Order: sequence, then C-alpha cells, then structure tokens
Amino acid sequence: MANEMAAGESPDPEATGEALTAPAPTPTVTQYVEQPLAGADGLRDAVASHSNTIGGFINTLDAIAIEVGSTRLSLWDLAVVAIVMALVISIAWMTSKLSHRVLSSATRLDMTQRLLIEKGLSLLIWGIAILVGIDVLGIDLTALTVFSGAFGLAIGFGLQKTFGNLIAGIILLMDKSIKPGDVIAITDQAGNSTFGQIRRIGIRAVSLTTRDQKEYLIPNENLMINQVENWSYSSRNVRIQVPVGISYNSDIDRAEKLMLEAARSVKRVLDAPPPTAWLESYGDSSVNFIIHCWITDPEEGIGNVRSEVLKTLWHKFQEEGIEIPFPQRDINLRTNEALRDLVEALRGREGR
Repeated sequence: MANEMAAGESPDPEATGEALTAPAPTPTVTQYVEQPLAGADGLRDAVASHSNTIGGFINTLDAIAIEVGSTRLSLWDLAVVAIVMALVISIAWMTSKLSHRVLSSATRLDMTQRLLIEKGLSLLIWGIAILVGIDVLGIDLTALTVFSGAFGLAIGFGLQKTFGNLIAGIILLMDKSIKPGDVIAITDQAGNSTFGQIRRIGIRAVSLTTRDQKEYLIPNENLMINQVENWSYSSRNVRIQVPVGISYNSDIDRAEKLMLEAARSVKRVLDAPPPTAWLESYGDSSVNFIIHCWITDPEEGIGNVRSEVLKTLWHKFQEEGIEIPFPQRDINLRTNEALRDLVEALRGREGR
C-alpha cells in the first residue's frame, strides 16, 4: 500500500486527517498616475542626475501644483510646455523661411507653382512640428479621444469658412486662373465692383491693391463664387475706349486722322494692334467717335491713358480749327394771350 501511494496516488485528506485549505487570493494593486506629461518627468530626472542644485529648483517647481480630479499640473509642467512650444514654433518658422528662400531661387518654376509648393511645405512643416512637440512632451493622445467628437464639431461649425478659404486658395493656385500680378475686377453680391492688382494669395484671403493704394482682403471663396474679370489671364493686352464728339460743321476725315495721331503719341499705347477710330453715332449736338487703343500694362491704370489722349487731341483740334460742340437745344414757346402781352410790353419798352 505504501509503495502504491508513493508511485503517484495522492493521499486522501480525510484518511490522513489533514484539512484541505484554499490558497489566499493575491491583492490587486491599482497604480495611480498623476502627471499628465511624461516628457516633463523625464527631463526633470535627467537634469537632476547632472546637477543637484538645478534638480532641487526643479523639484520646488514641481511641488507647486494643482490637482483637478485625477489630473495634476505643476509649474514645472507649464515651464516645459512653454519651452517646447517656443522651440517648436521657432524651428518651424525658420524652416518655412528657408524653404521660401530656396523656392524663390528656383527659376524653372513660375510664381504660381512656387506659391503652391510653398504653402504645401508650410502645412507639412507645421504638421510635423506639432507631432514632434506632442512626442517630446510625452502626451498620450488616447487621453484626448474623449474630446475628439466635440473638437470635430467645433471645427465643423467654427472653422468651416477658414478651411473653405484654404481649399479655395489651393484650387486657385492649381488651376492658375488667378495669380499674383494679375489685374482683376471683382463684383460682389451687392453689385459693387473692385478693380486692382493681386499682390499675394494667402491661406485665407487674396490681397488686392487698387490704384489709390487701398488694399482689400478678399476671401478666397468670393473669387470662386462671384464673377471675376481677369484683365491678364491669357493676355495682358487691354483695349481702352476714348469717346470724342465733334461739330457737324467739322471735317470728319481730318478729325479722325488727328484722333489717331493723338492716340499714337501716348507712350503706353501699343503700335500693334494699332489705334483705331470708329464713328459711333450722330448725336443731338455732335458726331460721336470712339478711339480704340491698346496697352499692355493695365496695372498702371487706364484713366491716365485716356486723359493723355484727350489732352493731346484738344491741342490738335485747336490748331486745326475743329470744334468740340456744347449741347444745343431748340426752345418752342406756345403762343397765348399772356405771352403776346409780354412781347408787346417788351417792344414798347425798346421803342422808348
């Protein structure tokens, strides 16, 4: 019997008189993490291992903290966040400036392509900078999942226009319909027209400078949904119309020749296409002509060209004796008793 039990049979507790006791359960220890920034703790330990003085100062800052629920935030955490943000922003800003200088020296790319690549690089650089800053601070992104829904809702409502203008600006640069240097006239929904030259295309708005040096910031979306008149989209040649009226007693052939000479004398007027003069209509007081002349620099203005043509033409008309008429009207008075009495009274006064 002893040999069989030794061979592997377990002894019966009742037979041996020993009580069967269950093992005691092992207590579970729940760890409580108070610091939300693991990067701050690592930096504190690294500095404290090299200098006791600085380590003591850091421990003093870390001891001054506030606790809200399970979150503990100390002055040391705030200092680390400020330092990391300053470094990340500075490096990202210098990298963006460096990329701008490199792209400015790229002669094979036109201005639109450089702007598009520059904005893409800027978005990439700042995106990487934000991710690097989060990684350096040791922030656990899973802790932000609670706020992701509310954050996405805030972006959808509060930043809808901002993202819309960003996408609109990228589309404008990609299709090259509007680029810096273009001269445009845009009409808003109220019917007001704005004329000027595009200085720059930003993330949110386009900078439009008028001839009187007023700078308008027009949202990018407005350039896509409103009517835009681009004077330099496919060609920079712009035709200017100058209306002129002469007397019915004037020689129209000679007047037309003088009109063409006056238009050609202006420096900004192109020789090809050449200026032309059209007889538009027979007006109430004058024979109406329109002088058509072409320029290639609309950003310098068109009113000054029209003024130069008319001023030169004035002197030529004076030399040739061609009259520029003033409005003439015929007045017909109906005859009645009061009018006859008035006429007789005037005649009687003249006879005295």
